[in-house]
This record gives sequence, structure tokens and C-alpha cells, in this order.
Amino acid sequence: MLVPLGEDAGDEGRGGFLTADFNGIRFILAFSDEHALARYAVARGEPAREWAYQSVLGAKLLDVAVPAAGVPCGVALDCADGENGMVFPPVRGIVPDAAAVDVGEDGEDSGGGA
Repeated sequence: MLVPLGEDAGDEGRGGFLTADFNGIRFILAFSDEHALARYAVARGEPAREWAYQSVLGAKLLDVAVPAAGVPCGVALDCADGENGMVFPPVRGIVPDAAAVDVGEDGEDSGGGA
């Protein structure tokens, strides 16, 4: 996956990966290829901007970056592609249990599943 980097600590990326917050959950924005990232840039009205990005394995995003966010966090893949985009919310079975919002402190399902 290609993951755009934030321009500085003051933008959406908080100095790291580009993110967007939705309903109290932070989503790391990821793209399957440069064409998907370009469609996002156009949709955002910034097609001329230079988009720095890192290539990251999807499993690393979910297993390492999501828990490191320190807040409820998931991954939005190809978010400018409408029904072809995918959202990986921070729930059991997608992210590690320690980062899942539907797992209570005792490790049991809290009943708030997706």
C-alpha cells in the first residue's frame, strides 16, 4: 500500500501518515497504487501537490501503525474510489485485540461490534 505522509506536525497527518478523523476514529489513508492516490489528490483539489508517501505492507499498517496511533484507529483504502474503496475499522479480527474498540479491558467482546 502507498501511505501519504503529512506535510508537518500541524496538518492532518500529525507529522506522520496522512489521516482523517471520522466519528471519533482516526483512519490512516492508504492507496493501492499511484493511480488511486492521484484520484484522491484530484478529489481533494490538490492534483499539482507533490505527495510524499511510503510503501507499507497492509499487515504492518493494521498490526503496527494502528496500535501505535494511541487512539481508536483504522485504515481507509482508496477512499476516493467510492464503492470500490474499503474501510478497515478498529475491531476484533481486523486489528490486534489491544487496539480494537469492540474488546473490553478484560479481553472480552464489549458488544459494540461492527
